[in-house]
Amino acid sequence: MREILGRRRRLLSRRNGGRPEMLGAALTFATEWQWPVLPGVAPDPQGRAGCACPDPDCSVPGAHPFDPGLLAATTDERMVRWWWSNRPTAPVVLATGGPAPCAISLPAPAAARALAALDLAGLRLGPVIASPTRWSLLVRPYSLEQLGELLYSKDFVPGSLRFHGEGGYLALPPSETGLGQIRWERAPLPGSARPWVPDVEAVVDAVIDALTSGTGVSTPEA
Repeated sequence: MREILGRRRRLLSRRNGGRPEMLGAALTFATEWQWPVLPGVAPDPQGRAGCACPDPDCSVPGAHPFDPGLLAATTDERMVRWWWSNRPTAPVVLATGGPAPCAISLPAPAAARALAALDLAGLRLGPVIASPTRWSLLVRPYSLEQLGELLYSKDFVPGSLRFHGEGGYLALPPSETGLGQIRWERAPLPGSARPWVPDVEAVVDAVIDALTSGTGVSTPEA
């Protein structure tokens, strides 16, 4: 059985053109940074801007767990190697919360403005992940209660903000999804044992201020 599986892995790797960078990235996240990961469902195999899952209206095509489910996310090196040996082009999906960072995401144009405002304000940011449509700012893990209290204290919270906390997920670079490539807009510092991320309070305050002042919310964005 082991020989058959090994042969199958090599055939799959050759058939998919190999993607050693995906396995390498998954191993870095899981074993060096101790972020639980699992393979995403992948884009539509027909090459359309869709998802390989059964949902024709999938809102995050190719960038979510399917089989295995989110609860299978792990930092175990052997499991990570097995997954990406069998599915070398699969997106790397992070299970947010717990031992891993959480995230705040917003539409890409608004995110670019917000990051510029945060830089001007001198706020230190951690890694920022960019998809063609949304950017995600990584933050320290937070509880649902903590987030609820934080948002309750705000006069207004833009509806375009999304929160990826405990039980959530996020595709990590250099994954290829149905909407395009996932990349680092702000990459972790080279040689980081584990990337530094800020507290959620500081980021939420600054992002909401950036979105609700000046031209931040002058035009609605999905």
